Amino acid sequence: MRRLSIVTPCFNEEGGIAACHAAVREVMARELPGYDYEHIFIDNASTDRTVALLREIAASDPRVKVIVNARNFGPARSPYHAMLQASGDAVIPVLADLQTPPEIIPEMVAAWERGSKVVVAVRRGTAEAGFTKWARDRFYRLMRALSKIEQIPNFIGYGLYDRVFMEALRGLNEPDPYFRGLVAEIGFERATIEYDQPPRRHGRSSYRFFDYVDYAFLGLFSYSRAPLRLMTLAGICVASLSFLIGLVYLIAKLLFWYSIPAGTAPILIAVFFLGAVQILAIGVVGEYVGLLLTYSRRFPLVIEKERINYD
Repeated sequence: MRRLSIVTPCFNEEGGIAACHAAVREVMARELPGYDYEHIFIDNASTDRTVALLREIAASDPRVKVIVNARNFGPARSPYHAMLQASGDAVIPVLADLQTPPEIIPEMVAAWERGSKVVVAVRRGTAEAGFTKWARDRFYRLMRALSKIEQIPNFIGYGLYDRVFMEALRGLNEPDPYFRGLVAEIGFERATIEYDQPPRRHGRSSYRFFDYVDYAFLGLFSYSRAPLRLMTLAGICVASLSFLIGLVYLIAKLLFWYSIPAGTAPILIAVFFLGAVQILAIGVVGEYVGLLLTYSRRFPLVIEKERINYD
């Protein structure tokens, strides 16, 4: 009997954790009775009753396994770590808020059984609106334009990943993983399934604005050297422009010595302009240096505080 591993990351999900467990259990019992499965919950140091509820669920369902982190290790590292702990023939991440509907799991399993090592679920629609949706769309367009690695549109990580894909992940050193990029970078035969993302059923997202910015920077600087090259190009352009302006000013001063005052305004403008370019360049270089530092430390993805229902 083939085994599936369902992985659910949690952070302050007390309102929806029971519904998530029940939804997965119902789909597996009704649609996939011929498959064994485990449901791994990883808690990222919740401050509400999430862990207590997970203990109760694990006590009543031996297929539920729980990992409790020692602290909050961020929304990228924690679910990635849980996926690496899975023992199934395929791994399926499902969000606790059920915005990745478990109802399409049978369709993903069917595509997997037809030979696809990776099945990605992409969103047809989303409840997002306004600035958030606009900013997300612009970012993914930018990523597709700048990255040499394919970026899958409307893909947030939901899908099914065969054991061979997971073994490839385990062989990587990714201390701060950008999972959406890794799926395309690793490769393997891939099938695509579309779904409509439902609105969040319980609570509200724990993502803050700076979490989105941090994750966007991680993806951009992990999969593109374009920012470095753009800064090099900007440096060449600014140097050339400064030289031309200085040459024009020198000629004008020599021709109209008494008509053009020396003044400090041109000097201040040039200083501030060049200073801004230098600060931007240092920031871009600093992002890449930070990535190198993260890789060189070899710090584990998470530090576990406790495991429940693990033999």
